Amino acid sequence: MPQSSSVGSPQHAKTAASEVDYNQPLAFVHTTISGAGRLLPSSSHWNSIEIDYNILPQSSGPSGYESLPSKFSKSYDFNVIVTDKTHLRRCVYATASVFLVIALCFFLLHFVPLHKHRNHRSVKNLTLAVNQALVFFDAQKSGVLPKNNLVRFRGDSGLKDGNSSTTNVDLVSFSPSFFNRNNIKFSLSTAYTTTLLSWTVIEYHEKYDDIAELEHIKDIIKWGSDYLLKAFVPRNSSTSSPTKIYSQVGGASNDAKVENDINCWQRPEDMRYERHVSVCDSTAADLAGEIVAAFSAASLVFKNDKVYAGKLIKAAEALFDVASKNSTSHIQGMYTSSDCGKQASEFYNSSGFKDELIWGGAWLFFSTWNKTYLDYATINFDAAVQEELSSEKGIFYWNNKLTATMILLTRLRFFLDLGYPYEDAFESSTNRTDLLMCSCLTNCNLI
Repeated sequence: MPQSSSVGSPQHAKTAASEVDYNQPLAFVHTTISGAGRLLPSSSHWNSIEIDYNILPQSSGPSGYESLPSKFSKSYDFNVIVTDKTHLRRCVYATASVFLVIALCFFLLHFVPLHKHRNHRSVKNLTLAVNQALVFFDAQKSGVLPKNNLVRFRGDSGLKDGNSSTTNVDLVSFSPSFFNRNNIKFSLSTAYTTTLLSWTVIEYHEKYDDIAELEHIKDIIKWGSDYLLKAFVPRNSSTSSPTKIYSQVGGASNDAKVENDINCWQRPEDMRYERHVSVCDSTAADLAGEIVAAFSAASLVFKNDKVYAGKLIKAAEALFDVASKNSTSHIQGMYTSSDCGKQASEFYNSSGFKDELIWGGAWLFFSTWNKTYLDYATINFDAAVQEELSSEKGIFYWNNKLTATMILLTRLRFFLDLGYPYEDAFESSTNRTDLLMCSCLTNCNLI
Protein backbone atom coordinates (compact mmCIF):
# COMPACT_ATOMS: atom_id res chain seq x y z
CA MET A 1 0.00 0.00 0.00
CA PRO A 2 1.41 3.45 -0.87
CA GLN A 3 2.87 5.16 2.06
CA SER A 4 1.93 8.68 2.99
CA SER A 5 2.48 10.59 6.15
CA SER A 6 -0.50 12.87 5.84
CA VAL A 7 -3.49 12.87 3.58
CA GLY A 8 -3.66 16.62 3.57
CA SER A 9 0.07 17.24 3.07
CA PRO A 10 1.31 19.04 0.01
CA GLN A 11 3.54 16.14 -0.88
CA HIS A 12 0.60 13.77 -1.02
CA ALA A 13 -1.46 16.10 -3.16
CA LYS A 14 1.45 16.49 -5.56
CA THR A 15 2.04 12.73 -5.78
CA ALA A 16 -1.68 12.06 -6.33
CA ALA A 17 -1.93 14.65 -9.02
CA SER A 18 1.07 13.21 -10.88
CA GLU A 19 -0.39 9.70 -10.86
CA VAL A 20 -3.95 10.52 -12.12
CA ASP A 21 -4.91 9.22 -15.54
CA TYR A 22 -6.56 12.26 -17.12
CA ASN A 23 -8.08 10.16 -19.88
CA GLN A 24 -10.42 8.53 -17.36
CA PRO A 25 -13.45 10.24 -15.72
CA LEU A 26 -12.94 11.69 -12.31
CA ALA A 27 -14.95 10.46 -9.33
CA PHE A 28 -16.73 13.24 -7.47
CA VAL A 29 -16.77 12.58 -3.76
CA HIS A 30 -17.60 14.48 -0.66
CA THR A 31 -15.61 13.49 2.38
CA THR A 32 -15.12 14.77 5.84
CA ILE A 33 -11.58 15.45 6.95
CA SER A 34 -11.06 16.20 10.61
CA GLY A 35 -8.51 18.45 12.16
CA ALA A 36 -6.22 20.85 10.49
CA GLY A 37 -5.89 18.71 7.40
CA ARG A 38 -9.42 19.62 6.14
CA LEU A 39 -9.55 21.03 2.64
CA LEU A 40 -11.02 24.50 2.72
CA PRO A 41 -11.83 25.58 -0.80
CA SER A 42 -12.43 29.24 -1.39
CA SER A 43 -15.98 30.56 -1.87
CA SER A 44 -15.47 30.78 -5.62
CA HIS A 45 -14.85 27.01 -5.78
CA TRP A 46 -17.46 25.86 -3.26
CA ASN A 47 -19.66 24.15 -5.83
CA SER A 48 -17.82 20.85 -5.87
CA ILE A 49 -14.57 19.13 -4.97
CA GLU A 50 -13.11 17.50 -8.02
CA ILE A 51 -10.11 15.73 -6.46
CA ASP A 52 -9.33 12.05 -6.59
CA TYR A 53 -7.25 11.39 -3.48
CA ASN A 54 -5.85 8.22 -4.98
CA ILE A 55 -5.19 6.59 -1.60
CA LEU A 56 -6.61 3.16 -2.40
CA PRO A 57 -4.60 0.26 -3.81
CA GLN A 58 -4.22 -0.02 -7.54
CA SER A 59 -6.83 -2.22 -9.14
CA SER A 60 -7.31 -3.89 -12.46
CA GLY A 61 -9.72 -1.24 -13.63
CA PRO A 62 -8.99 0.98 -16.59
CA SER A 63 -7.87 3.87 -14.41
CA GLY A 64 -5.65 1.77 -12.25
CA TYR A 65 -7.22 3.15 -9.08
CA GLU A 66 -10.52 2.83 -7.26
CA SER A 67 -12.46 5.76 -5.75
CA LEU A 68 -13.28 6.13 -2.13
CA PRO A 69 -16.48 4.28 -1.35
CA SER A 70 -19.56 6.61 -1.11
CA LYS A 71 -21.85 6.47 1.86
CA PHE A 72 -24.78 6.71 -0.60
CA SER A 73 -26.04 3.59 -2.34
CA LYS A 74 -26.14 5.26 -5.75
CA SER A 75 -25.41 8.70 -7.09
CA TYR A 76 -26.14 10.34 -10.43
CA ASP A 77 -24.51 13.25 -12.15
CA PHE A 78 -26.98 15.40 -14.10
CA ASN A 79 -24.30 17.85 -15.13
CA VAL A 80 -26.23 20.68 -13.46
CA ILE A 81 -24.17 23.37 -11.81
CA VAL A 82 -25.82 26.17 -9.86
CA THR A 83 -23.91 29.30 -10.63
CA ASP A 84 -26.28 31.79 -8.97
CA LYS A 85 -28.41 30.91 -5.96
CA THR A 86 -30.53 34.05 -6.34
CA HIS A 87 -31.67 33.00 -9.80
CA LEU A 88 -32.41 29.51 -8.51
CA ARG A 89 -34.65 30.84 -5.76
CA ARG A 90 -36.50 33.04 -8.24
CA CYS A 91 -37.07 30.07 -10.54
CA VAL A 92 -38.40 27.95 -7.68
CA TYR A 93 -40.71 30.72 -6.50
CA ALA A 94 -42.00 31.37 -10.03
CA THR A 95 -42.70 27.67 -10.63
CA ALA A 96 -44.50 27.34 -7.30
CA SER A 97 -46.56 30.44 -8.06
CA VAL A 98 -47.67 29.04 -11.44
CA PHE A 99 -48.83 25.79 -9.86
CA LEU A 100 -50.61 27.75 -7.12
CA VAL A 101 -52.48 29.88 -9.68
CA ILE A 102 -53.53 26.77 -11.64
CA ALA A 103 -54.81 25.11 -8.47
CA LEU A 104 -56.71 28.27 -7.49
CA CYS A 105 -58.37 28.52 -10.93
CA PHE A 106 -59.42 24.87 -10.72
CA PHE A 107 -60.96 25.49 -7.31
CA LEU A 108 -62.87 28.57 -8.50
CA LEU A 109 -64.25 26.86 -11.60
CA HIS A 110 -65.50 23.80 -9.76
CA PHE A 111 -66.52 24.97 -6.32
CA VAL A 112 -67.31 28.67 -6.39
CA PRO A 113 -70.46 29.94 -8.25
CA LEU A 114 -69.40 32.59 -10.73
CA HIS A 115 -72.88 34.05 -11.36
CA LYS A 116 -74.19 35.63 -8.19
CA HIS A 117 -76.75 37.83 -9.95
CA ARG A 118 -80.34 36.71 -9.72
CA ASN A 119 -80.53 36.39 -13.47
CA HIS A 120 -78.10 33.47 -13.53
CA ARG A 121 -78.17 30.90 -16.27
CA SER A 122 -78.96 27.28 -15.54
CA VAL A 123 -77.20 24.33 -17.06
CA LYS A 124 -79.70 24.21 -19.95
CA ASN A 125 -79.75 27.99 -20.26
CA LEU A 126 -83.53 28.16 -19.86
CA THR A 127 -83.35 31.75 -18.67
CA LEU A 128 -81.97 32.81 -22.03
CA ALA A 129 -84.69 30.84 -23.81
CA VAL A 130 -87.44 32.64 -21.87
CA ASN A 131 -85.83 36.01 -22.49
CA GLN A 132 -85.55 35.43 -26.24
CA ALA A 133 -89.14 34.16 -26.41
CA LEU A 134 -90.35 37.39 -24.81
CA VAL A 135 -88.18 39.49 -27.13
CA PHE A 136 -90.12 37.91 -30.01
CA PHE A 137 -93.26 39.65 -28.73
CA ASP A 138 -91.34 42.90 -28.42
CA ALA A 139 -90.57 42.62 -32.12
CA GLN A 140 -94.32 42.43 -32.92
CA LYS A 141 -95.19 45.74 -31.30
CA SER A 142 -96.48 48.56 -33.44
CA GLY A 143 -97.29 52.13 -32.58
CA VAL A 144 -95.00 54.54 -30.75
CA LEU A 145 -92.35 52.28 -29.26
CA PRO A 146 -90.71 53.12 -25.92
CA LYS A 147 -87.10 54.24 -25.89
CA ASN A 148 -86.04 51.15 -23.94
CA ASN A 149 -87.51 48.74 -26.49
CA LEU A 150 -85.24 45.70 -26.64
CA VAL A 151 -85.49 45.26 -30.41
CA ARG A 152 -83.29 48.08 -31.66
CA PHE A 153 -84.00 47.64 -35.36
CA ARG A 154 -87.74 48.25 -34.86
CA GLY A 155 -89.21 51.74 -34.99
CA ASP A 156 -92.60 53.43 -34.78
CA SER A 157 -95.15 51.95 -37.17
CA GLY A 158 -98.87 51.83 -37.96
CA LEU A 159 -99.38 55.32 -36.60
CA LYS A 160 -102.43 55.84 -38.83
CA ASP A 161 -104.13 52.52 -38.05
CA GLY A 162 -107.87 53.00 -37.63
CA ASN A 163 -108.00 56.09 -39.82
CA SER A 164 -109.36 55.02 -43.18
CA SER A 165 -112.02 56.10 -45.61
CA THR A 166 -114.63 54.20 -43.60
CA THR A 167 -113.44 54.42 -39.98
CA ASN A 168 -111.84 56.92 -37.66
CA VAL A 169 -110.64 55.24 -34.48
CA ASP A 170 -107.30 54.94 -32.68
CA LEU A 171 -105.98 51.41 -33.13
CA VAL A 172 -102.29 52.18 -32.73
CA SER A 173 -100.71 49.51 -30.54
CA PHE A 174 -99.88 45.82 -30.54
CA SER A 175 -99.37 44.04 -33.87
CA PRO A 176 -99.56 40.29 -33.35
CA SER A 177 -98.73 39.01 -36.83
CA PHE A 178 -97.18 35.91 -35.28
CA PHE A 179 -97.85 33.38 -37.99
CA ASN A 180 -98.38 35.50 -41.09
CA ARG A 181 -96.10 36.94 -43.71
CA ASN A 182 -97.61 40.39 -43.38
CA ASN A 183 -98.38 43.21 -40.97
CA ILE A 184 -102.08 42.51 -40.38
CA LYS A 185 -103.47 42.93 -36.86
CA PHE A 186 -105.94 40.26 -35.75
CA SER A 187 -107.83 40.85 -32.52
CA LEU A 188 -108.52 37.13 -32.04
CA SER A 189 -104.85 36.15 -32.01
CA THR A 190 -104.00 39.19 -29.88
CA ALA A 191 -106.57 38.15 -27.27
CA TYR A 192 -105.45 34.52 -27.33
CA THR A 193 -101.81 35.53 -26.83
CA THR A 194 -102.68 37.95 -24.03
CA THR A 195 -104.69 35.26 -22.23
CA LEU A 196 -101.93 32.67 -22.37
CA LEU A 197 -99.16 35.05 -21.35
CA SER A 198 -101.31 36.16 -18.42
CA TRP A 199 -101.90 32.55 -17.42
CA THR A 200 -98.16 31.89 -17.30
CA VAL A 201 -97.68 34.86 -14.96
CA ILE A 202 -100.54 33.72 -12.73
CA GLU A 203 -98.98 30.27 -12.39
CA TYR A 204 -95.27 31.15 -12.44
CA HIS A 205 -94.92 34.77 -11.37
CA GLU A 206 -92.30 33.83 -8.78
CA LYS A 207 -90.24 32.04 -11.42
CA TYR A 208 -90.43 35.07 -13.71
CA ASP A 209 -89.35 37.24 -10.80
CA ASP A 210 -86.42 34.95 -10.01
CA ILE A 211 -84.99 35.43 -13.51
CA ALA A 212 -85.81 39.18 -13.57
CA GLU A 213 -88.39 38.83 -16.37
CA LEU A 214 -91.61 39.57 -14.47
CA GLU A 215 -91.83 43.24 -15.38
CA HIS A 216 -90.82 42.41 -18.94
CA ILE A 217 -93.70 40.01 -19.55
CA LYS A 218 -96.17 42.27 -17.73
CA ASP A 219 -95.23 45.06 -20.13
CA ILE A 220 -95.97 42.76 -23.09
CA ILE A 221 -99.32 41.72 -21.61
CA LYS A 222 -100.32 45.32 -21.01
CA TRP A 223 -99.41 46.23 -24.58
CA GLY A 224 -101.90 43.61 -25.76
CA SER A 225 -104.65 44.41 -23.27
CA ASP A 226 -104.37 48.14 -24.06
CA TYR A 227 -104.98 47.38 -27.72
CA LEU A 228 -108.00 45.21 -26.91
CA LEU A 229 -109.47 47.99 -24.78
CA LYS A 230 -109.33 50.15 -27.92
CA ALA A 231 -110.68 47.37 -30.13
CA PHE A 232 -113.78 46.89 -27.94
CA VAL A 233 -116.30 49.75 -27.96
CA PRO A 234 -119.27 49.02 -25.65
CA ARG A 235 -122.80 50.00 -26.51
CA ASN A 236 -123.58 53.64 -25.88
CA SER A 237 -127.10 53.86 -24.47
CA SER A 238 -127.30 57.63 -24.90
CA THR A 239 -126.63 57.48 -28.61
CA SER A 240 -127.99 53.98 -29.20
CA SER A 241 -124.64 53.09 -30.73
CA PRO A 242 -124.26 49.27 -30.84
CA THR A 243 -121.36 47.30 -29.47
CA LYS A 244 -118.37 47.26 -31.79
CA ILE A 245 -115.36 44.96 -31.93
CA TYR A 246 -112.58 45.88 -34.32
CA SER A 247 -111.45 42.49 -35.50
CA GLN A 248 -108.76 43.31 -38.04
CA VAL A 249 -106.50 46.09 -39.29
CA GLY A 250 -104.89 45.67 -42.70
CA GLY A 251 -105.36 43.05 -45.35
CA ALA A 252 -105.85 42.70 -49.08
CA SER A 253 -107.39 45.15 -51.50
CA ASN A 254 -109.84 44.64 -54.32
CA ASP A 255 -107.42 46.44 -56.60
CA ALA A 256 -104.33 44.28 -57.16
CA LYS A 257 -102.38 47.33 -58.32
CA VAL A 258 -102.78 49.03 -54.96
CA GLU A 259 -100.20 48.30 -52.25
CA ASN A 260 -101.52 46.32 -49.29
CA ASP A 261 -100.35 43.85 -46.65
CA ILE A 262 -100.66 40.88 -49.02
CA ASN A 263 -99.05 41.96 -52.28
CA CYS A 264 -96.50 44.30 -50.72
CA TRP A 265 -95.13 42.77 -47.56
CA GLN A 266 -92.54 45.15 -46.16
CA ARG A 267 -91.12 46.58 -42.96
CA PRO A 268 -93.92 47.93 -40.73
CA GLU A 269 -92.01 51.20 -40.45
CA ASP A 270 -92.27 51.68 -44.24
CA MET A 271 -96.05 51.26 -44.58
CA ARG A 272 -97.57 54.29 -46.30
CA TYR A 273 -100.75 52.83 -47.78
CA GLU A 274 -104.25 52.97 -46.30
CA ARG A 275 -105.05 49.95 -44.15
CA HIS A 276 -108.54 48.48 -44.12
CA VAL A 277 -110.34 48.08 -40.77
CA SER A 278 -112.88 45.30 -40.11
CA VAL A 279 -115.64 45.85 -37.51
CA CYS A 280 -117.86 43.19 -35.88
CA ASP A 281 -120.81 43.43 -33.53
CA SER A 282 -121.57 41.43 -30.38
CA THR A 283 -122.85 38.46 -32.38
CA ALA A 284 -119.21 37.55 -33.10
CA ALA A 285 -119.34 35.30 -30.03
CA ASP A 286 -116.02 33.52 -30.58
CA LEU A 287 -114.09 36.77 -30.88
CA ALA A 288 -115.96 38.29 -27.93
CA GLY A 289 -115.37 35.24 -25.71
CA GLU A 290 -111.63 35.30 -26.37
CA ILE A 291 -111.39 39.01 -25.60
CA VAL A 292 -113.34 38.44 -22.35
CA ALA A 293 -110.81 35.78 -21.36
CA ALA A 294 -107.93 38.15 -22.14
CA PHE A 295 -109.41 41.00 -20.08
CA SER A 296 -110.12 38.68 -17.13
CA ALA A 297 -106.74 36.94 -17.08
CA ALA A 298 -104.86 40.23 -17.47
CA SER A 299 -106.81 41.74 -14.57
CA LEU A 300 -105.35 39.03 -12.32
CA VAL A 301 -101.84 39.92 -13.48
CA PHE A 302 -102.42 43.59 -12.62
CA LYS A 303 -104.51 43.01 -9.49
CA ASN A 304 -102.23 45.29 -7.49
CA ASP A 305 -103.10 48.13 -9.87
CA LYS A 306 -106.73 48.34 -8.81
CA VAL A 307 -107.61 51.09 -11.29
CA TYR A 308 -106.31 49.27 -14.34
CA ALA A 309 -107.55 45.86 -13.16
CA GLY A 310 -111.00 47.35 -12.51
CA LYS A 311 -111.04 48.81 -16.02
CA LEU A 312 -110.30 45.40 -17.51
CA ILE A 313 -112.96 43.62 -15.43
CA LYS A 314 -115.58 46.24 -16.30
CA ALA A 315 -114.90 45.78 -20.01
CA ALA A 316 -114.94 41.98 -19.68
CA GLU A 317 -118.30 41.94 -17.90
CA ALA A 318 -119.86 44.36 -20.37
CA LEU A 319 -118.70 42.33 -23.38
CA PHE A 320 -119.66 38.96 -21.85
CA ASP A 321 -123.16 40.17 -21.00
CA VAL A 322 -123.96 40.99 -24.62
CA ALA A 323 -121.99 38.16 -26.24
CA SER A 324 -123.48 35.38 -24.09
CA LYS A 325 -127.07 36.28 -24.99
CA ASN A 326 -128.75 34.11 -27.60
CA SER A 327 -132.17 35.09 -28.89
CA THR A 328 -134.04 35.70 -32.12
CA SER A 329 -132.72 39.24 -32.13
CA HIS A 330 -129.19 38.26 -31.16
CA ILE A 331 -127.95 35.17 -32.94
CA GLN A 332 -124.52 34.01 -31.83
CA GLY A 333 -122.03 32.96 -34.43
CA MET A 334 -118.42 32.90 -35.63
CA TYR A 335 -116.94 36.18 -36.71
CA THR A 336 -115.14 34.57 -39.65
CA SER A 337 -118.48 33.53 -41.14
CA SER A 338 -119.60 37.15 -41.46
CA ASP A 339 -118.30 40.08 -43.45
CA CYS A 340 -116.31 41.41 -40.47
CA GLY A 341 -114.01 38.37 -40.49
CA LYS A 342 -114.09 37.34 -44.12
CA GLN A 343 -110.40 37.97 -44.71
CA ALA A 344 -109.47 36.67 -41.26
CA SER A 345 -110.86 33.25 -42.21
CA GLU A 346 -107.89 32.83 -44.53
CA PHE A 347 -105.56 33.01 -41.53
CA TYR A 348 -107.53 32.29 -38.34
CA ASN A 349 -110.71 30.55 -39.42
CA SER A 350 -112.98 29.78 -36.47
CA SER A 351 -114.98 26.54 -36.37
CA GLY A 352 -117.12 27.33 -33.31
CA PHE A 353 -117.87 29.84 -30.57
CA LYS A 354 -119.15 27.89 -27.55
CA ASP A 355 -115.69 26.90 -26.40
CA GLU A 356 -114.61 30.58 -26.41
CA LEU A 357 -117.65 31.63 -24.39
CA ILE A 358 -117.16 29.03 -21.60
CA TRP A 359 -113.43 29.84 -21.71
CA GLY A 360 -114.24 33.52 -21.17
CA GLY A 361 -116.83 32.69 -18.51
CA ALA A 362 -114.35 30.56 -16.54
CA TRP A 363 -111.69 33.28 -16.55
CA LEU A 364 -114.26 35.92 -15.62
CA PHE A 365 -115.23 33.80 -12.61
CA PHE A 366 -111.60 33.61 -11.50
CA SER A 367 -111.24 37.37 -11.72
CA THR A 368 -114.53 38.30 -10.02
CA TRP A 369 -115.62 35.17 -8.07
CA ASN A 370 -119.11 35.86 -9.38
CA LYS A 371 -120.76 32.43 -9.68
CA THR A 372 -122.98 33.69 -12.49
CA TYR A 373 -120.06 33.26 -14.86
CA LEU A 374 -119.20 29.81 -13.47
CA ASP A 375 -122.83 28.81 -13.94
CA TYR A 376 -122.61 29.72 -17.61
CA ALA A 377 -119.34 27.81 -18.08
CA THR A 378 -120.57 24.62 -16.42
CA ILE A 379 -124.08 24.63 -17.91
CA ASN A 380 -122.76 25.07 -21.45
CA PHE A 381 -119.78 22.77 -21.05
CA ASP A 382 -121.46 19.76 -22.69
CA ALA A 383 -122.63 21.93 -25.61
CA ALA A 384 -119.03 23.00 -26.20
CA VAL A 385 -117.96 19.35 -26.11
CA GLN A 386 -120.50 18.50 -28.80
CA GLU A 387 -119.28 21.39 -30.95
CA GLU A 388 -115.63 20.26 -30.83
CA LEU A 389 -114.31 18.87 -34.10
CA SER A 390 -113.25 15.23 -33.96
CA SER A 391 -109.90 16.18 -35.51
CA GLU A 392 -109.23 18.65 -32.69
CA LYS A 393 -110.04 16.55 -29.63
CA GLY A 394 -107.43 17.08 -26.95
CA ILE A 395 -105.79 19.91 -28.89
CA PHE A 396 -105.39 23.36 -27.39
CA TYR A 397 -104.73 26.27 -29.72
CA TRP A 398 -106.31 29.50 -30.88
CA ASN A 399 -109.35 27.69 -32.40
CA ASN A 400 -110.05 25.22 -29.59
CA LYS A 401 -110.23 26.33 -25.94
CA LEU A 402 -112.16 23.34 -24.63
CA THR A 403 -109.08 21.50 -23.42
CA ALA A 404 -107.84 24.50 -21.44
CA THR A 405 -111.31 25.09 -19.98
CA MET A 406 -111.36 21.48 -18.77
CA ILE A 407 -108.15 22.13 -16.86
CA LEU A 408 -109.55 25.30 -15.27
CA LEU A 409 -112.71 23.50 -14.10
CA THR A 410 -110.68 20.53 -12.84
CA ARG A 411 -108.56 22.94 -10.87
CA LEU A 412 -111.69 24.35 -9.23
CA ARG A 413 -112.86 20.86 -8.31
CA PHE A 414 -109.58 19.86 -6.69
CA PHE A 415 -108.92 23.06 -4.76
CA LEU A 416 -112.41 24.35 -3.93
CA ASP A 417 -114.80 21.41 -4.40
CA LEU A 418 -117.84 23.62 -4.88
CA GLY A 419 -120.16 20.61 -5.15
CA TYR A 420 -123.75 20.99 -6.37
CA PRO A 421 -124.73 22.20 -8.94
CA TYR A 422 -121.26 22.12 -10.52
CA GLU A 423 -120.30 18.53 -9.75
CA ASP A 424 -121.48 17.04 -13.05
CA ALA A 425 -119.51 19.49 -15.16
CA PHE A 426 -116.50 19.20 -12.84
CA GLU A 427 -116.57 15.40 -13.04
CA SER A 428 -116.81 15.50 -16.83
CA SER A 429 -113.94 17.94 -17.13
CA THR A 430 -111.83 15.93 -14.65
CA ASN A 431 -112.34 12.66 -16.55
CA ARG A 432 -111.43 14.33 -19.84
CA THR A 433 -108.36 15.89 -18.24
CA ASP A 434 -107.31 12.45 -16.95
CA LEU A 435 -107.64 10.97 -20.42
CA LEU A 436 -105.70 13.84 -21.91
CA MET A 437 -102.84 13.44 -19.44
CA CYS A 438 -102.75 9.70 -19.95
CA SER A 439 -102.57 10.16 -23.70
CA CYS A 440 -99.40 12.17 -23.14
CA LEU A 441 -97.76 9.57 -20.88
CA THR A 442 -96.46 6.06 -21.48
CA ASN A 443 -97.91 3.05 -19.66
CA CYS A 444 -100.49 5.13 -17.83
CA ASN A 445 -103.18 3.21 -15.97
CA LEU A 446 -106.38 4.85 -14.79
CA ILE A 447 -107.29 4.12 -11.19
